Amino acid sequence: MTAGYGARARPVETVQRAIAVLHELAASPVDLGHKEIASRTGINGSTVSRLLSTLVSDELVSRVEATGYFRLGPRLVELGNAALARVDIREQCRPHLEALTEATGETTTLSVPYREGTITVDFVQSPSSVRSVAEVGRPSIAHATATGKVFLAYTDSALPSVLAEYTDRTITDSRTLEAQITEIRQQGWAQAVGERELGLNAIACPVLSATGLRAIIGIQGPAQRFGPKAMRTAAGLLRDHCLAVSHPSSGASSAPG
Repeated sequence: MTAGYGARARPVETVQRAIAVLHELAASPVDLGHKEIASRTGINGSTVSRLLSTLVSDELVSRVEATGYFRLGPRLVELGNAALARVDIREQCRPHLEALTEATGETTTLSVPYREGTITVDFVQSPSSVRSVAEVGRPSIAHATATGKVFLAYTDSALPSVLAEYTDRTITDSRTLEAQITEIRQQGWAQAVGERELGLNAIACPVLSATGLRAIIGIQGPAQRFGPKAMRTAAGLLRDHCLAVSHPSSGASSAPG
């Protein structure tokens, strides 16, 4: 490893501040003015103005002429696509996503471990007019999504200390979640029934490597069509496809430890 990279490397404060600005713009559902960005990040206003000017010059941030406010720029899409293109798991799993959507009629997703959960890196949309809409870059919620539960079952990550309630179906009791994680390890797949969003059901299954969880393939759809029977039927097909892209010696039907 090149010297200077890693936990002991000293961060560059200017870069950290620029990253903080980008994170704030990404988190906001609306465009932001430089004063509001300064207030939210705790960075001096004049520094924020200089950072924005630099980021705008490379189209990492865009300035809306009509309002003078700022939003994330198109250059980030290019960079994001370039990064995702290097995730070879997408190329390997894409035919399986397409086959699963063709077989089930529902939206299929590919997620990879990210921080304390997973993030969507690819999907194939359902051809139906009423369908679940996937989004690249969307993170899972560990206790309220099928992909998040697979992450908990197939990694050494601790269960969330706080189980936020998103719907009246969300698991908010740690013992109930622990029992479900144990079941997921035994059966090899997870489900979420209206737990993050009412009316949205999903199943997910791990893609394993020799060292652990590599990715997660999921199927999601509206509850009125993708109900318990359809989910159980799809689960067997989903497991077959995940086994096909798992490492031969990974033991894809069981979790670590």
